[in-house]
Amino acid sequence: MSALSEELDKEIKKRRTFAIISHPDAGKTTLTEKLLLYGGAIHLAGSIKSRKTQRHAVSDWMEIEKQRGISVTSSVLQFDYAGCRINILDTPGHQDFSEDTYRTLMAVDSAVMVIDVAKGVEAQTKKLFKVCKQRGIPIFTFVNKLDHYGKLPIDIMDEIETVLGIRSYPMNWPIGQDGQYMGVYDRRNKKVLLFAADTTHGQEARIADVYEPDDPAVIERIGEDTWQALQDDIELLDEAGEAFDMEKVNSGELTPMFFGSAMTNFGVQDFLEGYIRMAPTPQPRLSSDGLIAPDDEKFSGFVFKIQANMNPAHRDRLAFIRICSGKFERNMSVWHERSGKIIKLAQPQQFLAQDRQIIDTAYPGDIVGLFDPGIFGIGDTICDESHKFKYADFPVFPPEKFARVQAKDTMKRKQFVKGIEQLTQEGAIQLFQQAGAGMESYIVGTVGTLQFEVLEYRLKNEYNVDITMNMQPYEVARWLAFKDGREVTPAALKGADRGMFVYDRKGNPVLLVSNEWALGWIMDNNPDLILNHVPFDRKEA
Repeated sequence: MSALSEELDKEIKKRRTFAIISHPDAGKTTLTEKLLLYGGAIHLAGSIKSRKTQRHAVSDWMEIEKQRGISVTSSVLQFDYAGCRINILDTPGHQDFSEDTYRTLMAVDSAVMVIDVAKGVEAQTKKLFKVCKQRGIPIFTFVNKLDHYGKLPIDIMDEIETVLGIRSYPMNWPIGQDGQYMGVYDRRNKKVLLFAADTTHGQEARIADVYEPDDPAVIERIGEDTWQALQDDIELLDEAGEAFDMEKVNSGELTPMFFGSAMTNFGVQDFLEGYIRMAPTPQPRLSSDGLIAPDDEKFSGFVFKIQANMNPAHRDRLAFIRICSGKFERNMSVWHERSGKIIKLAQPQQFLAQDRQIIDTAYPGDIVGLFDPGIFGIGDTICDESHKFKYADFPVFPPEKFARVQAKDTMKRKQFVKGIEQLTQEGAIQLFQQAGAGMESYIVGTVGTLQFEVLEYRLKNEYNVDITMNMQPYEVARWLAFKDGREVTPAALKGADRGMFVYDRKGNPVLLVSNEWALGWIMDNNPDLILNHVPFDRKEA
């Protein structure tokens, strides 16, 4: 075994890379904070709710996120705990940003699903769960907000199974009555963990007192009735519940489930330790050259996110790279698949939200932010020039909302174009040009309406451009081609005036129409026309 091979082996075993998925407001960002708190990365966790103190979540950096208490971009955080190096990708909770979340899920090896005990499985959770299921990645469940009244633990288990179609195995079980839980029973170690009173409102790590299940002190602290109810629950789980099966966990068929409250640190450490023990280390990835194993000594990775202006003072732009194989070294030269050029990877950074540090080395599973002068695009592969290949393409989401956007002040055309181009490269919006229209306005397509708010906000704050935005009455976009390969133009298309004829950034013809009925008319009247939800060279999400 070579020295590099040994080093890779050791580092890969330490890595855990996961994304947190949930419906907005289930407490995802709070849980992220608390994991960092236990990892020693932050000494005082900032609660999103405490507006009075104006301390915001460590992982939310854009001003609009701080104002609204939502995450609209995926942030990347890294910390060490119990000999492991953990990379967390916090994803946007808001459904309008499911595209960003989808890309993030391409860069992880497992996912943590956060469920609000009162609300159960919500719409956005279902959507994101489906993506994880398609990729067959292990899913760990954290049932949150146990400091509030909510559904019974057994009902939550039932809901996960009926709504998501995945069986669950509770790793711990709450002790106490609805909303007034005193601790958890750890099923694996057969121990009772009772929590010390929380006087810091969740700002400091919470200590648990550990007991044997039949210790008289437990009955004394929780009361005879609660103790008896716990015995009955455990017996029921052991006899009628799922058996624990690591193979099923790894293939995404069984989810280990933890109960707790991120707000008060109840059960968070329990969850973190269980996760580290069971979660997969970095996995092989599919490429044009077959599966690439993480311990392959030749370096490779892919870009899953581009983010501009994370630091307004520097007007910088970062490409986030998931390292898939080999060892990353600062200033190394790699082959950039899309351009076919050799590029040098300078100024690599790792993150704790806004705090970054320049790093010299990184390993498979790690996420590195690279300064990007404008060469990277989402989904780009970078690899060792002695082994050239391409990682599988990212799927695309068809846009559903459209607006005509132009700069209020024509003198600011240059900044306007730069800002729009930038946001398109980040994958936040899709850009179209109307056939026959001038260059002063664009048609912007998005998956949800909140993206228009972010577009307007960022153009003003980062590029100093005020825009006028007119929403368009279209909800369906179709890429067009004739079966015989002749050019699709507005004149060659019958009924092109029933929608808007536009070109995408690569000059491909696209028709925007207001509904499926109008689309049916176009299809009937142009029998040799092929219509596609996404560009012909890409696959749909």
